[in-house]
Amino acid sequence: MGTDNNLRALLALGQSPWYDNIDRRLIQNGQIEKLFRLGITGVTSNPSIFEKAVNGSPVYDAAIKELAEAGKSPEEICDLITIQDIQSAADLLYDTYETTEGKDGYVSLEVHPDYAYDAKKTIDHAKTIHKQVARPNLMIKVPGTEEGCEAIRVLTREGINVNVTLLFSLKHYEASARAYVDGLRERLGDGNSIDRVCSVASVFVSRIDTKVDKMLEGLKIDGLKGKIAVANAKMIYQKFKALFYNGIFGDLASKGGHIQRVLWGSTSTKNPEYSDVKYVDELIGKDTINTLPHSTLEAFLDHGTPRLTIEEDLDKARQDLDIMLQRQQIDLNKVCDETQQEGVEAFRVSFQKLMDAVAHKAMPGKV
Repeated sequence: MGTDNNLRALLALGQSPWYDNIDRRLIQNGQIEKLFRLGITGVTSNPSIFEKAVNGSPVYDAAIKELAEAGKSPEEICDLITIQDIQSAADLLYDTYETTEGKDGYVSLEVHPDYAYDAKKTIDHAKTIHKQVARPNLMIKVPGTEEGCEAIRVLTREGINVNVTLLFSLKHYEASARAYVDGLRERLGDGNSIDRVCSVASVFVSRIDTKVDKMLEGLKIDGLKGKIAVANAKMIYQKFKALFYNGIFGDLASKGGHIQRVLWGSTSTKNPEYSDVKYVDELIGKDTINTLPHSTLEAFLDHGTPRLTIEEDLDKARQDLDIMLQRQQIDLNKVCDETQQEGVEAFRVSFQKLMDAVAHKAMPGKV
């Protein structure tokens, strides 16, 4: 392909590689800029990532103490230190944002996970984050719960970029896509332009195999293990095409609207029996994104196989999903709903750990 590394090869195929990690050390030592030069075109974060960054090094300690002495609460300090990192990364990606005309170059920051089931609090917090970060290439991460979809519609109408997170099922995905489209239509109806509003739909992949594989083991079925997450993702990509290429988006595209690309998240391989690039190699498609944790990024650079795969063996994918549902009576929608709830809770726990770490560093010996 004439590309100098596997990330550039992904870009040539129409998939954007983003980096699922942020840490002040990577910003300060220039490592994140090196990744951008290699071909990374966006950054995603979540409460777990920030919790590990703050607990994992003393790089935030001075800022935490200074903010604590200024009378800031642990929650306010968490917001401020994460916003500082997001602003730094957004500034480094601004040229990418401009050269791709708002398609890439984004940094994502999540609303508090405690608000996942409260549309009003999600909307209010997203507006606060948007104002505080004050960067056009910010994406606000909103969980794709039923309440989250209402927030997505409202925020899109107001021109705020949304990364819909914690999507697992086809049902989750379609609800988020329609919320984005509805928001754009309402924005146009208000007399506002839509050419600089962007959204992605983050579909989590490996967690599905983790959960379904255990169920298949209990049923003593090996033939479907490691296949359901990718099959589910392939069906979601077909729905994406139906909605944004052939369906409800045509008139919006003619007015400058950006399609809501599908982003594959949770792409690190949890089962050591599977390839460490499984959820990259098998999900490469035009107008998609893969957000790569650091270990997965290194593995893909070393031995990934960049070629279009998202539409390979679609009939087999449908068959695998049908067999699982009809013969084994595993309800994938129920599995996905449960996994979404678990994801919300996991991020809530991580955010609490982050606040605890900040409180400890702000007042050592007193917490």
